[in-house]
Amino acid sequence: MIGFYLTTTIIILMVAYAGIENTTNLFVYINLQIRYLPLRVRMEFMRRKLKRQLDIDKEGLMNRIQKNAKDS
Repeated sequence: MIGFYLTTTIIILMVAYAGIENTTNLFVYINLQIRYLPLRVRMEFMRRKLKRQLDIDKEGLMNRIQKNAKDS
């Protein structure tokens, strides 16, 4: 019950300080950040996977360049 009163008090103070529209904008921003979090996690995994693949391709390219340089 104390949690409810504390939350209500904080929201009332936020509205009193910043106004209704800015308080609503804050909640919209928090909502967007929460919804964007799983996407950022997936992008991080994709970045790591792509970096691994590019490192492997880079090694193969360097080996081919050295092989061609020796043949010439």
